[in-house]
Amino acid sequence: MEQMQGLDAAFAALEQPKAPVHVGSIFIYDPSTAPDGFVRFKDIIGFIENRLQLSKSLRRKMVKVPFNVDYPYWVEDAGFDLEYHLRHVALPKPGDWRQLCILAARIFARPLDLSRPPWEITVIEGLDNIEGVPKGSYALLAKVHHMAIDGISGVDLMHATHTLRPDEEPLSTPDKWRPDPDPSQIGLLARGYMKALTLPVRQATALWQTTPGALKAAQGFLKKDYDFKALWQTPKTRFNGSISPHRVFGGQSFSLKEINSMRALCEGAKMNDIMLSVCGGALRKYLEAKEELPDTSLTAMAPISVRTEEERNTMGNQIAAMYVPLGSHIESVNERLKYVVEETGKAKKLTNALGARQISDIAKLAPAAAMVTGSNLFHRLKLADRTKPLINTVVTNVPGPPIPLYSAGARAVCVYGMLCLIDGIRLGHIVHTFMDDVTVSFTACREAMPDPEFYDECLKASFEDHRKAFKNLHKSQDKHTKRSVSGKQQTSNKVVDLKPTGKDKKLHDA
Repeated sequence: MEQMQGLDAAFAALEQPKAPVHVGSIFIYDPSTAPDGFVRFKDIIGFIENRLQLSKSLRRKMVKVPFNVDYPYWVEDAGFDLEYHLRHVALPKPGDWRQLCILAARIFARPLDLSRPPWEITVIEGLDNIEGVPKGSYALLAKVHHMAIDGISGVDLMHATHTLRPDEEPLSTPDKWRPDPDPSQIGLLARGYMKALTLPVRQATALWQTTPGALKAAQGFLKKDYDFKALWQTPKTRFNGSISPHRVFGGQSFSLKEINSMRALCEGAKMNDIMLSVCGGALRKYLEAKEELPDTSLTAMAPISVRTEEERNTMGNQIAAMYVPLGSHIESVNERLKYVVEETGKAKKLTNALGARQISDIAKLAPAAAMVTGSNLFHRLKLADRTKPLINTVVTNVPGPPIPLYSAGARAVCVYGMLCLIDGIRLGHIVHTFMDDVTVSFTACREAMPDPEFYDECLKASFEDHRKAFKNLHKSQDKHTKRSVSGKQQTSNKVVDLKPTGKDKKLHDA
């Protein structure tokens, strides 16, 4: 039995029937690399069953403390049933991308059963008409509650459910997992009350540890190294407000090499800056078409990992947040990217000054009852409809491996991410790198985005704008180079007038 950390308990407290707080992924596989060239559902069950021992989260369930006097606990589930967590469906013909997105959104919208280990995997067959995907491929749609996973621990879980070779032998090591008996509710209540007595001391200690960072941040504000101007000017859009129970999903795939080359558009730009600018451009196009484009920039929350090497392969969340304007109010790609790079730099300086780890640790000390009560009141009173937002969306980067992965012998072709939504945040993006590709996926409330295929086109068009800007830069550099070379050639090939003049003329005449 292991107690949740504060952020994990916060995600558990945020759970609402209309807004389940789980994250997901869609891996698409080509079964031609598997034995006999195909994969059966029972092959997938056997493959995952053999590798359960590589992940701590797959067989744990949440047990709440009575009256929420303390954070919940993780308990090894004595009633664990693998086949409950694995489902099997198929797309009708033609089996195209839009059909997959509709089915994925429908599955993702359903809450998980939190009396069991909080995850599900749905095998989706019939992917016969998706561009870039071999015919006969299938997908695994995984849902995992956010209280059990963040982006980095999700990568560790991905490694536990994949191999590096299609013919890798099953694990032969004995599975040492043992179930736990359900803990006594009276015992949990007593333990919770005892721990609550020490909470003020732990909160005071955490605040003391953040004092140097707060002083450093104050000095930065005085020096104008960073400010909250863009954050305070965050506009209210259709992507803010109370959430509905309905979801939409979509995404685009781009070349990682091409994205990295676009960094030349602005000095100091990183891959994340390019993708933030692409998302900002897509939001600009979408809202402009709705005649709802604000004069000020939309703002995104970008989660950042504070997980140490010692915390790798552990459950739960080790994240802090960075707030970055997306430059949606700027039409020019070059100017928008420059703006994003500058604002990202300010946000990083502020986060470093405050200490991302310290910020994360403070968040772990909120009383459990206060989190649950606050979440319920915010949802039931629809306060998201009445308050000014600090952010409009989420853009999170999930790094994937640069090498091929296999599941039950089938080769992973691509991966897309799905993000939980809560009141006030009705649109989220996941940027996922895998092999030579970068996918940008979005999950949205259907009431905020009834036309996800159009936003798909906006993402594609925004990326194309960045591509054109890079080509124009390349052409400009080529012209500059040609002019420089031409100037040198004209100097070196200058015609020498052999007609004698001056002193030489006199010598010639003599």
